[in-house]
Amino acid sequence: MDTISSLSELLAEQKASSYIEIPGVASRTFGQTTLSTTLPMSKLFSIYEVDLEVQRAIVPQNLSKLMDYIMLYMDHQQGIYFPGIILSARGAGEYDEEQKVYRLQAIEKLYVVDGQHRLAAFRRLMETLQSNMARAKDRREYDRMEEISAKLSKLYTFPMSTMIYLDINARQERQLFSDINKLPRKIGGNLAVLREQRRFYHVLASQVAEKAPAMKQISVDRFTERGKGPEFLFSYHLLVEIMAGLFEGRLKSAARNNGYYFKDEEVEEHLKLAAYYFDTLLRYLPDPEKGELCWSENIQIALALFFHDEVTKTGKFNRYALEYAMKILPHIDWNAIYVGDEKDRLPRRSRIMKAYQYIKDFYEEHHLFLIREEQLLEKAFADESAEEDAG
Repeated sequence: MDTISSLSELLAEQKASSYIEIPGVASRTFGQTTLSTTLPMSKLFSIYEVDLEVQRAIVPQNLSKLMDYIMLYMDHQQGIYFPGIILSARGAGEYDEEQKVYRLQAIEKLYVVDGQHRLAAFRRLMETLQSNMARAKDRREYDRMEEISAKLSKLYTFPMSTMIYLDINARQERQLFSDINKLPRKIGGNLAVLREQRRFYHVLASQVAEKAPAMKQISVDRFTERGKGPEFLFSYHLLVEIMAGLFEGRLKSAARNNGYYFKDEEVEEHLKLAAYYFDTLLRYLPDPEKGELCWSENIQIALALFFHDEVTKTGKFNRYALEYAMKILPHIDWNAIYVGDEKDRLPRRSRIMKAYQYIKDFYEEHHLFLIREEQLLEKAFADESAEEDAG
């Protein structure tokens, strides 16, 4: 019997079935040999390793967000998109040029250069589903087992674009990790919000910008990455904030209903109310122009917050209450809201809340004298009578 004198000989003695085969095309990238391929998560789980000397520690908040994102695909069949995973072979495995296959021994691993949080999110979900499966099996919840099995199957077969560097060392890995995470710049707030078209208020804002007649006069910037272009009155981000303020009475950062799961009917219903709201703004405010304080970002958000308070006093959004409350607009002295340089000096949130409080106090003090409620009630009664006659 021949003796085995090295690890390589020991590996060579193993059967071909112990190899993990990765189909892909080898090429040169920035002077290094790389392999590009698409792998199911089941195969990725078995081949990757994390070197903490190269990678940073997992950030729980990032991990949680990624898991929520993956669940859009798992639970609601929404498309999700990930940048590719980058791995380093550190000399492991062999590439078969003729068959276009990269082969790894079962005990060999590839090291993560970029994509640690993505892989960790998939692995955490896999472990959670496996635990749920075991619990359902113990309880003989067969329907639940079928549901979990289907989710596990979707997770295992999820395709992930992968690039493998075949010939870089640990020092080069650290440099590559640094370059990937340091050099790119995140897209700006306006463009980031515009490109996120899954959340409720984002979808609603897009519908308002496209379909509400008033938006032909209130120009919305849907192209500029940060802020808004000089020819536009609103940024898209501001439009989303106004929607959150009007329908929830909260700033966008605290909105509770800006989720991923909603019906088309909800968007249509809110679109009609939003279109009516902006039509009424045009009726009672000066023409929308830059320099008009009432059309500024802070005042617009403050108005949305205030009108939400007024129109939801009965428990739901009351269009007639909105019509009544908005009659106060022509009577407000917009220049009296801020004193001195407060408009520029105060933090953004403080400017919004100062405007909100001013409008609220003015309304409570003067609306009974300045708004002729009888006209509104007569109009509402006439509208209801006309609807009954039509019915």
